[in-house]
Order: sequence, then structure tokens, then C-alpha cells
Amino acid sequence: MGIPPASGVIDEKATPLPDDVLAETSDIAVASNGNIIDDGLQRGLKNRHLQMIAFGGVVGASIWYGTGSAISYSGPLGALLCFLIIGIDVFFVMQSLGEMSTLFPIQGAFIELAGRFVDPALAFALGINYCYLWLTNIANDYNNISLIMGLWTDAVPPYAWILIFWAGFQCTSLLGIVFYGEMEFYLACWKLICVVGGFLVAILVNTGAIGGEYIGFRYWREPGAIANGINGFGKTFVLAAVYYAGTEMLALTAAESRNPKRDLPRAIRQTFWRIVVIFLGLVFFAGLLVRSDDERLLSASSQSAQSPWAVALVRAGWDGGGSLVNVVMITAQLSSVNSAIYVASRSLVALAVNGRAPRLFARTTANGVPVNAVVFCNVVGLLALLNIAATPGRVFSYLVSISGAATFIAWAFIGITHLRLRSAWQAQGHSTDELPYKAFLYPYGAWFVVLLNLFLVFISGYEVFVGGFAAVDFVFSYVVIAIFTVLYFGWKFVKGTKIVSATEADLVTGRREYLVRVEDTASEEKHKTPWYVSVKRFIFS
Repeated sequence: MGIPPASGVIDEKATPLPDDVLAETSDIAVASNGNIIDDGLQRGLKNRHLQMIAFGGVVGASIWYGTGSAISYSGPLGALLCFLIIGIDVFFVMQSLGEMSTLFPIQGAFIELAGRFVDPALAFALGINYCYLWLTNIANDYNNISLIMGLWTDAVPPYAWILIFWAGFQCTSLLGIVFYGEMEFYLACWKLICVVGGFLVAILVNTGAIGGEYIGFRYWREPGAIANGINGFGKTFVLAAVYYAGTEMLALTAAESRNPKRDLPRAIRQTFWRIVVIFLGLVFFAGLLVRSDDERLLSASSQSAQSPWAVALVRAGWDGGGSLVNVVMITAQLSSVNSAIYVASRSLVALAVNGRAPRLFARTTANGVPVNAVVFCNVVGLLALLNIAATPGRVFSYLVSISGAATFIAWAFIGITHLRLRSAWQAQGHSTDELPYKAFLYPYGAWFVVLLNLFLVFISGYEVFVGGFAAVDFVFSYVVIAIFTVLYFGWKFVKGTKIVSATEADLVTGRREYLVRVEDTASEEKHKTPWYVSVKRFIFS
């Protein structure tokens, strides 16, 4: 194990790069499978991998019962509105990321670009923020596993399920980027099939084809379309942010993409629409299936959680419906945990490479696996064992609060970084025509991202002030803001960093023009895709 050499070839049989490319890439190597190793990481991800990794990482098992939490927080219409607003927010976040990451497909993505165009101290604070965002997601995923398995048996304690699955994921996460990409692709395809099946089941139950009872919009009228007022909206906004969080991981995969300038814009467009349609669809149908005050939905006191689909199927007379939904959820969780480990470890690698975390986390194997970072991140995921002292439902709510606030902070500074990049681009005499991808509705979309997410990060803990002050809930709701502020000003004071001038910002390093290979372009022009293949690619990448 070690940091790959600055130059040279690892396998003499690997496909050689063209002479004109080699001339400008003296700091890269080639893995045994022919993929480029760039800054220690292997560029082995194809377009279909990029799309389905983000999809698989975002649509996890918890969405199947988390939709029940959203409905119980704010009612069926309230939950739908919250997920729609956060969906619009994510759309503009992805537009900003698309422009930045296709221009600079580098390790750390928006984290490193924040240091380049805003302030190096911001890169440190944002990097740590994003890293612990995904570390808490890993812990939350393990906690979700204990919730799911608890529906089948209570003979095995929650911590035992966590340890069993933790050991399995520790092995799969070390198998390399190509294996990871293929595994995520097929697992994400299975998730997509399950979601479509979930839509169909919801329609059949709601119309009475299953169970014999027509439901329609009965639960929108009684107990009501909106529940718990602004308190409920605040909690659902945070929950929606946690579920949408991960869409931006596409920017991080640019550092391990074979051709980011070609594949990243495609992945951003298709992945976003898949995720929005799926989330809005799941929330909508969940609101048709169950009452918002159903006690079987996930709450802080839950030892286990039932999905709205499981509740509806059991009520319709099929006692085995809960087990079927459980199978769907546990298989969905397989790719969700892997994606969380992937993003957390790559964020940590980017920090280490740039001297903002211990250097040992930058070490990779000969084929580009950051083994130290992967092991460390998975170990931190054992925070899920907190459910020994508290209920899994309570741990779920705490981790959601931390992840939600960290997500809002990350998205807000993605918008700020985009605004600063464009400012530097213009100040140094460049035209927007030179950009490989231009953000839609710039600068309005970027400003929308900044203002909305700064607002949401402060309103997200509103419920702690309602009905008496809750000190523990207050800490979990707002501790992320305090930590981020301390990290930023602490690094700024220690390192003496300054705001980067637009005229002095680096617009050259990391452009990676050599990754647009001649053979990729030629093959694209040569082959005309049949219509049925286009349909398949639209659905499954």
C-alpha cells in the first residue's frame, strides 16, 4: 500500500495513451486494467456508473419508511410541498455543480473549488462538514438496518445486526472502483424496479384492487392534508434534505470518471429527474395509503419502523406484505451504505491530499483504493451503536438533524462558490461560450440556492422552541452551525488565509483536457443508437 508514483506505468500491457496526451500528463499512471490513475484515484467510472451511483446512494431503504415520517410530521400535502421545494433547490444546486465540475473534474470537487475561489479556510470547514455529513449517513444507514431487521425478529439485538452488516460492507468497500461501480449499477437498477413496483402496488391498494376497499383521497380529508403547522414543515424540510443529499455526489465522482466533460452533464440531467420523480411519487402515494396519525409509522420512540406500504398491505388483508416490503428495503440498503462509504472516504482523501487532514488518509493502493480512508469512515459509522442507549427511532431523528443541517450548509456554499467562479471567469477575460456546461438561469439559480439554504439551516430546528425548550434537541439541530463557524475562523486564524481575489483565482489547474479521448469522440460519432436502446438508457442509464 502506498501513494502511487508521480509518473510511470503500473502494467506494461495497459493501453497506452496517445503521444500528445502523454506530453501534458506526466503526473498520471495507468492501472492494470488500462484505466488512468489520477491523483491516486482510478478513473474507472463510465456514464452509466455515474448516474446509478448517485441514484443508488440517494434512494436508500429508509425512504420507504421515511416517507411515513414525513407524512406524520406535516401531513400528505405538507410533505409533498416540502419535497417539491427541496427538489427545486437541488435542481439549481446541480446546475451550479454541473458547471463547476465539468470545468474542473478534480478530487474534492466543490470542496476544493471553495478554497480556490472563495477562501482556503472555507475549503477546510466545508470539507469537514461534508465529511461528517456522510459519516452520519453511514451511521444512519446502519441504524436503518437495525430498524428493518427488527420487524422480523426481536431475538437479535439491534447492535448485533449493525456489527454483522458492518463487517460485510467493510469487505465490499475495499474491492476497488470498477467493482464498486458495477455493483452499484445493478443494485440501483433493482431499486428502480422496486420503486416502480411500489407505485403500482399503491395504485392497486388505493383503488381497491387489493383489499377490496376504495381509499382515494380519504386521508387527505381526515385527519387532514397538513399537520403540525410550521413545526411540521421545519422537520420535513430537514428530512427531505437528508433524502435528497447525495445527488451532489456526482461532482465527487468526476475525479474517478473516464470522461467527465462528456459524462457528467448527462448524468446530472438524467439522475436529477429520476430522483425527483421517485421522491415525489413515493411521498404522494404514501399519503394516499396511510393516515398521518397512524401509530405504526416511524417516530422517535420506535424500536422498529413500518413502511406505509407495509401498513397498507397488512390492512388490506395480506399479513405477509410487511415481509415483502422488508426484503425490498434491506436489498436497497446494500447500495446505500456502499455509496455513503464511497463519498465519505473520497471527501476525506481530498482533505488529506491538500493538507487539511492527516496525510495517511491520502494513501491508496496500486489500483487507486484509498484503503485508510475507507476503513476509518466505516469505523466511524459504528456511531449507530448509540441505539444501545436510545431507541433506533430516537437515533434516527438525531442523525437526521445533523445530516440535514450539514446538507443545507454544503448546498449554500456550493452556490457561493459558483458565484465566485463566474466572477473570476469574467474578471480574467473569459467568455461563457468557453464553458463546457452552462448553469440554467444563472445567476438567479445560484442566488436562490444560497438564500434558501441559509434560511433552511436556521429554521430546521424550529421545533425545539415550541412547547418548551428541549436542550438535547437544540444541540443536535444547531451544533453543526457552531462547528462549521469554529472550523472556518479557526483555520483562518491559524493559517492566516485571505479571501481569494477574482483576478488572482486559479482558472488553469485541474482542467483535465486530456481526458477527452479521441477514441471516445470518434465512437460517439460513428454509432447511431436505435430507439429502443435510447429508451433503455433513459431508464437504466
